[in-house]
Amino acid sequence: MKISIGCDHIVTEIKDYIASYLEKKGHEVIDHGTYDKQRTHYPIFGKRAGEKVASGEADLGVVLCGTGVGVTVSANKVKGVRAALVGDMEAARYAKENLNANVIAVGGRIVGIGLIENIIDVFLETEYKPSKEKEEIIKKIDALVTNEEQMNNDHYFDEFLEKWDRGEYPKQ
Repeated sequence: MKISIGCDHIVTEIKDYIASYLEKKGHEVIDHGTYDKQRTHYPIFGKRAGEKVASGEADLGVVLCGTGVGVTVSANKVKGVRAALVGDMEAARYAKENLNANVIAVGGRIVGIGLIENIIDVFLETEYKPSKEKEEIIKKIDALVTNEEQMNNDHYFDEFLEKWDRGEYPKQ
């Protein structure tokens, strides 16, 4: 299975560990970074990881940031992505079985590495259980995001990165 993965600078080492963990399990990992601890902008990596899933270049995605909130919101802005922020295995199972979530998100500063492994394992192993009702709900969810201008646009966040470089964002 191809897994698209991305994170911000706060949890780079966790993303690296998870990428290696997935590769050892036989998955192909498309790693969008970030690759170091240099301060960066999490929406970039949620977007990049989500785009690979939405385009079909990856089967599923994993995104991480400190709490998981920002990267989840960012991934969900990509048309075709249904990212679920979870902190336990049952939520991961529910997201896949009932909502056909295609990206799982976790807060690397909130959830321990062993539990992250378990969450990802459950997410990857769980099958979507379609029904007419679920399909109708998913169709409505997917119709919420229609912003085509941001797809595959590597410069979409340039204005924010320029502000970032000028130090206009508070340090965490």
